[in-house]
Amino acid sequence: MKVAILGYGTQGRSAYQYWNKGNDITICDQNTDIDLPSDVAKQLGNNYLDNLENFDLIVRSPSVHPKDIIKANGQRISRKVTTVTEEFFRNCPAKIIGVTGTKGKGTTSSLITTILKTAGKTVHLGGNIGVPPLDMLDYEIQSSDYVVLELANFQLIDLGVSPSIAVCLMVVPEHLDWHRDIDEYIEAKQNLFRHQRSKDLAIYNRLNVLSCEVAEVSPAMKMSYAVPNEDQTGDDHNGCYVEGDSIYIDDQKVCQTSDVALLGRHNLENACAAIMATWEIIDHDPEIIMKALRSFKGMEYRLELIREHRGVKYYNDSFGTTPETAIVAIKAIPGPKILIVGGSDKKSSYDQLAEVIKQENVKKVIQIGKMGPVIEKELQSIGFTDVIPGGTSMKDIVETASQQADEGDTVLLSTACASFDMFKNYKDRGDQYNQAVRNLA
Repeated sequence: MKVAILGYGTQGRSAYQYWNKGNDITICDQNTDIDLPSDVAKQLGNNYLDNLENFDLIVRSPSVHPKDIIKANGQRISRKVTTVTEEFFRNCPAKIIGVTGTKGKGTTSSLITTILKTAGKTVHLGGNIGVPPLDMLDYEIQSSDYVVLELANFQLIDLGVSPSIAVCLMVVPEHLDWHRDIDEYIEAKQNLFRHQRSKDLAIYNRLNVLSCEVAEVSPAMKMSYAVPNEDQTGDDHNGCYVEGDSIYIDDQKVCQTSDVALLGRHNLENACAAIMATWEIIDHDPEIIMKALRSFKGMEYRLELIREHRGVKYYNDSFGTTPETAIVAIKAIPGPKILIVGGSDKKSSYDQLAEVIKQENVKKVIQIGKMGPVIEKELQSIGFTDVIPGGTSMKDIVETASQQADEGDTVLLSTACASFDMFKNYKDRGDQYNQAVRNLA
């Protein structure tokens, strides 16, 4: 069989390992400088998507938009296209729990995994969180196991199969530099739910309009969760919800909100989603929930406390690349803050972020990158003028922030932007931040 692999990043390499078993492999990539295995043909450069009708199977990597494949080859080509995610779904023997949303996917997927492991289950965690799905087939997954997949819109846009348990967290407009519009972004996430069966489970955030819209296409049984603002009381006691200082499912108290070790009220939403996804599997055992929530301390680059130096705490939230993620990070950190914002453009609006910065005890904003001046202009328009440039290196940025901080303050890297103007990716940005913070004398 002649197989074309479109894109040779992490999932493209996974596709090569999987299909390179008696098949004729061609790697198609826009980058002409990549290192390729010696036993493959190659189609590189600007025309890498041309003449795909000559192949029996086409494996799309997440970075390649389906519309670009169709534009170069015609609509009929889509019948030959698959992805590593779809191939995994069709070959995995275990029950799959899929998690999507704009923010919180990694944390919620990890929480679900922690709860199930605490209950004594065998669980495999992967997807967009780090392990390509096809690589997980080497784990000798059993039918009694559980697989938890974090799935972004890039994996979901053409997915033709859905998991038995699908979870949609809060959804806000994002990746509009990749998608045609917000409708296409929503439609992509709907594929996690669209192909479910009636006996499956669809879980969503009922206080988020777009999350409701994503889940409404599912024919499965629907369960929701809700975390109202601290000064509000929910009027719906169905599913999983927070009331006062407790988390409930229907009328049963599950745990205290203080059992959630993660910082910030937004993580109560992630906890509720994880509880809802696992409640039946763990036979409604609140002790398992409490033990798991207390033990889970979070993930790298997500409101991660790096160091306390001279009475100043330094938090790394480099994973957050939208104004919405920056807003929840700012609200999660008590006390006065020095905020580092800016980076490359994702076509986001910064008006709400500016209002939150003005209201939430931010002493000084350190603006960086291409969008730093744009955010500064938005802040100036509402009368916030405590903004200074951070410099062109992370060392300069951290030293500038440190000079502005007093004992009792927090320096928060939560940029509200992507990282590609100054760094390789959010991990590179986060790693450089951590090193600069640790180097402070």
